[in-house]
Amino acid sequence: MKDIAIVGAGGWGLALGLLLNEKGNNITVWCYDEAEKNSILQHRENKRCLPGIKIPLEIHFTTSMREALSDQEIVIIAVPSKAIRATVNLMKDYIAQDTIVVNVSKGIEEGSLLRLSEVIEQILPNKVVVLSGPSHAEEVARHIPTTVVVSGRDMKAAENIQDTFMTKFFRVYTNDDLVGIELGGALKNVIALAAGTIEGIGYGDNTKAALITRGIAEITRLGVAMGGNPATFAGLTGIGDLIVTCTSGHSRNRRAGELLGRGYTVSEALDKVNMVVEGVPTTKAGHELMLKYEIEMPILNAIYETLFEDKSVKESINDLMQRDKKSEHYY
Repeated sequence: MKDIAIVGAGGWGLALGLLLNEKGNNITVWCYDEAEKNSILQHRENKRCLPGIKIPLEIHFTTSMREALSDQEIVIIAVPSKAIRATVNLMKDYIAQDTIVVNVSKGIEEGSLLRLSEVIEQILPNKVVVLSGPSHAEEVARHIPTTVVVSGRDMKAAENIQDTFMTKFFRVYTNDDLVGIELGGALKNVIALAAGTIEGIGYGDNTKAALITRGIAEITRLGVAMGGNPATFAGLTGIGDLIVTCTSGHSRNRRAGELLGRGYTVSEALDKVNMVVEGVPTTKAGHELMLKYEIEMPILNAIYETLFEDKSVKESINDLMQRDKKSEHYY
């Protein structure tokens, strides 16, 4: 039995809290504000992010970071990527140095272009482990078999987290390619936006299969340039996460893309989804990385132009289809 804090009371943080609570651990969840905490305590569920999933009374909720992080063996960060730096700055005065920090958010920090573990390590001296893979909160909370992967600079810490999270329905692998795991988990959200636009505009399975296949090639190309192992992108945090995010109705990135394909503006699509759509800021950061490393990423560039340069979805797809002929390469 371990004392574990979860920073963030959204769907993914709560799903992991339920899993760890069922294993007999003591779980404390930090909420961003009193209104969020009071709503969860009143209804024993997060009606917006994880409706229909009841939260047991033994899970404790607080808005005090001091209370949440006091004497914890493990702290899980489950906030949107854009909030990582500000949240970790709130944590730094209260977390013990021997506490293992587990980041389960996916993204790239805008501006700095740092991976999220790098942002955390800039602020905290703790060992940082990343958990990633094809894992919708709605399914994990309902005990639907799920497989993920963990990585970190300290693989003994990663193995500790592997043991902590493993259940009969939640299988955890280790992988020492921290760069590849973080980039795969972040950039798949960009391709998921594109997959949604294909649905919204009315194209079919042929188009989606081409997108997923060429999308993972682009992700691998950039990942290798940044130091990742190409084999990682054929695994859970690469093609696995890409498949689930591009095809599932649970995917908020795919839903946002579908609305774009149906003619909604970016702001209208985000308002309608009403949850964080990580693919939008990641597209901007990914585009900057593409330019920095001089990597050819036509799909990422097309979704960037659709999101930020008002290019129509149909025009973007037509331009992709009519590019100069090439030989196929994996990356």
